[in-house]
Amino acid sequence: MDDNQTRFIQGLKAGDKAIFEEMYRLYYTPLCYYCTRYVNEIADAEEIVQNLFFKLWMNRETLEINSSVKSYLYRSVQNYALNYLNQNKVKEKYLIDKKHMVTPYYDNGHLKMEEAELESVLKIAILEMPEKRRRIFELSRFNGLKYGQIADQLAISVKTVESQMTKALKHLRVALKEYMPLLIFFWALFK
Repeated sequence: MDDNQTRFIQGLKAGDKAIFEEMYRLYYTPLCYYCTRYVNEIADAEEIVQNLFFKLWMNRETLEINSSVKSYLYRSVQNYALNYLNQNKVKEKYLIDKKHMVTPYYDNGHLKMEEAELESVLKIAILEMPEKRRRIFELSRFNGLKYGQIADQLAISVKTVESQMTKALKHLRVALKEYMPLLIFFWALFK
């Protein structure tokens, strides 16, 4: 293992943010492109890679990297992408089964009430975000802008956009955790 790889591993385990940022800058884009071999959407690939780096940082003290950092990251992205695809298969099967099982319960106004409740919770979760993060999230998800376009429009770095989107998506996952079955149901119903 070369000195750079040893420096990366030791720096990461020591919690050196500069080393982590260097690794992120060096590997983020190539890992996203590699991930698109498995998932078709670049946004999905970006989220998978962002989650990898997030978990890498969170679990840095207990990491066991026996190969090069590069090999470890590429293998991890491959595993994350395959898990993502497996989860999507399970969701699709669930959704297909649910489409055939829609009961009259949803025909008598309950659907509209649940939809309104979910919309309200989502709006509140978005409004709870810091203003900058909320603006970045809205430009990405509601206006369909790419990270580079958001960075240009707000005069910030793409890395800042990526970081803020990661935090926004994590916040929404936590805020909407108990509504996930309902979200899946609505997505299947109105797809």
